[in-house]
Amino acid sequence: MIVDIINKKRLGKELSYSEIDKFFNAYLDGDIKDYQMSALLMAICINGMTDEEVFALTKVFIDSGDVLDFSGIIDNMVDKHSTGGIGDKTTLVIAPIVAACGVPVVKMSGRGLGYTGGTIDKLESIGGFKTNLTDEQIIKQVKDIGVVITSQTANLTPMDKAIYALRDVTGTVSSIPLIASSIMSKKIAGGADKILIDIKVGNGALLNTKKDAKELSRLMREIGKIYQKEVVTIISDMNTPLGYSIGNSLEVLEAIDILKGKEIDSNLYDLCISLASSMVSLSKGIDKAAAAKEVFEALNKGRAYQKFLELVKYQKGDLKKCTVSEKVKYIKSPKDGFIDSINALELGKLSVALGAGRVSKEDKIDFEVGIKLKKLVGDEVKKGEVLATVYYHKDFEMPKVETIFEIG
Repeated sequence: MIVDIINKKRLGKELSYSEIDKFFNAYLDGDIKDYQMSALLMAICINGMTDEEVFALTKVFIDSGDVLDFSGIIDNMVDKHSTGGIGDKTTLVIAPIVAACGVPVVKMSGRGLGYTGGTIDKLESIGGFKTNLTDEQIIKQVKDIGVVITSQTANLTPMDKAIYALRDVTGTVSSIPLIASSIMSKKIAGGADKILIDIKVGNGALLNTKKDAKELSRLMREIGKIYQKEVVTIISDMNTPLGYSIGNSLEVLEAIDILKGKEIDSNLYDLCISLASSMVSLSKGIDKAAAAKEVFEALNKGRAYQKFLELVKYQKGDLKKCTVSEKVKYIKSPKDGFIDSINALELGKLSVALGAGRVSKEDKIDFEVGIKLKKLVGDEVKKGEVLATVYYHKDFEMPKVETIFEIG
């Protein structure tokens, strides 16, 4: 039976709901091993899935656990998700901004996937920060302070949680059907009424072409229709890293700078404003321009940063323990010129080599290592000028400057 299902998908044939249900639940129960599930995931990655198979897999994920209900607590609950990218710390900025605008935020996030860092890993670089909350704790916190960022609860799509970790280390992270089922099952089970999806495209993202991004967008909107959820998607560039920092503690510190009104001349800041405005617009039923006005006010008056401090305190975090390594090396410009491009994928690979990401699902993250860019695309540079600072603990091979920075 197990091998028959694997072979069926390997040959590109459509699996029935019953076959998907039995196989994935058997894996969750421990009756199917990692190597067998890995074989099926690879067959899906290579041959894809029909819409009906994706709908079936999404349902199986949702039905594997509880579904949260925030009706009576939050009207028009809006959730945001990013497909992930190098330096993507938007949730750390957006959640407190939106909450400061009076829109409750319950954000369930994941760990690192591929070369991209996970929001939960980043938050755990804040000493003591609790990311594993119960349903009861989530509901109490959103009532008390209006914002929660948590990992998936034990009873929320536990099947996706298990598959997510396996995808990360089996080369199956870029499968559109698996991405769609994973994201949408979590958003639906998490109780969202309206869902904003930031689909990243480029060499530093799970998806490399706009064609794939449009297909993922279509598929997630179709899933939303089945469950009567409004799904809005945007497609954003990930050929260049988001912001200045890559690495867990470094990204938290950059998010704090933005919330304090610093480092606002980056693609990260622009994207955060756009996403936060869209969330406020969706929740309040106002146009995006009016929502943007509220977003800027929350930032400029310091309410967003204060909301972030509330979030950290409520979830037992201590920002004094969010530290970076004292050991540094520098990437310097080999010539005068202007930065034409920065290769996000190569920086992602470097961050994993430093220990900021995972090679296997058992790997421990080194929160203190990473890369801080000193220059962005379009900046003028002089020969010998520092382009980036690399924070490290263990020995690593420094890549050639030309593989990361194109200087014209």
